[in-house]
Amino acid sequence: MPVSPELLLSGLALLLVLALAVALLRRPRDDSGTEIRQQTELTLLQERLKIMTESQAASQTQIAEALRNQERQLAEAMDKRLGNFTQRVSDRLNEQAQSQSTTMTDLRERLAVIDRAQKNITELSTQVVGLQDILSNKQARGAFGEVQLKDLVESALPPSAYGFQATLSNGRRADCLIELPNPPGPIAVDAKFPLESYQALRQAEDDATRLTAQRAFAADLRKHVRDIAERYILPGETAESALLFLPSEAVYAELHANFPNVVEESYRARVWIVSPTTMMATLNTVRAVLRDVRMREQAGVIQTEVQTMLEDVARLDQRVGKLENHFDQASRDIRDIRISADKVTKRGERIKDLELEEDADGGAGQIAGPAAAPARPRLVE
Repeated sequence: MPVSPELLLSGLALLLVLALAVALLRRPRDDSGTEIRQQTELTLLQERLKIMTESQAASQTQIAEALRNQERQLAEAMDKRLGNFTQRVSDRLNEQAQSQSTTMTDLRERLAVIDRAQKNITELSTQVVGLQDILSNKQARGAFGEVQLKDLVESALPPSAYGFQATLSNGRRADCLIELPNPPGPIAVDAKFPLESYQALRQAEDDATRLTAQRAFAADLRKHVRDIAERYILPGETAESALLFLPSEAVYAELHANFPNVVEESYRARVWIVSPTTMMATLNTVRAVLRDVRMREQAGVIQTEVQTMLEDVARLDQRVGKLENHFDQASRDIRDIRISADKVTKRGERIKDLELEEDADGGAGQIAGPAAAPARPRLVE
């Protein structure tokens, strides 16, 4: 802490007085007068020294009190600043704790999402491996195509419009036979999946290998088209065409993109190659045809019913006419009855108006009219 100027001046004065006193004491003593004067000066110096000491003590007391006040103020300021600093540090720590808690919660949620995604990926990998195992076996691959074909047909057509594993007259069994009226007749559908040649084509790394794979792929499809045309197109029994179902959009796209000759040959053989998407469109067309046929059948039934209804209406008209004649006859009879009733009423009124006169002799009365006619009035209608 810096020393105040007053304390510094007091210390310097005290030092000067002490130095002067020491100098006087060391001065040689010549005579008694000089010693008395020195003693007097020394006494004065001692008194001044005492006064200065007391003044210095008072100054030191004031300085100590001021120092204590400053120290107390400094301590209070330090306590206040330390409290503010502690509060800020506590707030920051709380904020960081909340932020870290939120971050940890988000992290746990994201880890949970990642864990679920990992489980889904694992399940998907298992399913892909299972699908590869299925597709690696020709019989299982054929069953896979048949199941997919069955799902498409069942979702698009009524049960009466198709049959699975239908046996034809030549002993061949079609995967699906769509029942259509003649023409065109029943259409056979057979599922084929040339997976080996397609995978070899996809995995070809050079031109020679790719050319060999393309030839094998085209040969497989030509064989399938030829087998379907020979087995499932029977004149007089089935339609003049059949469907080859490829249960893979990728194989179908590869065929139409790079093998147009094979597609044209299938057209000439009247074997239409379809994928799951085009098969669904074909089935929707078949459903529309079946609905049209059903509507035509129902139209004949409706015409028959309308003709019968017209006959019933004519018969009803005749009966209404007869009933109308009966009503007319009843009206005439009622009118005649009313006429007869009116006549009877009039006759009764006339009879009521007649006066019966008694003879003066008490004999039988004689009916006389209002004019007392001698003769009996004749009642006329």
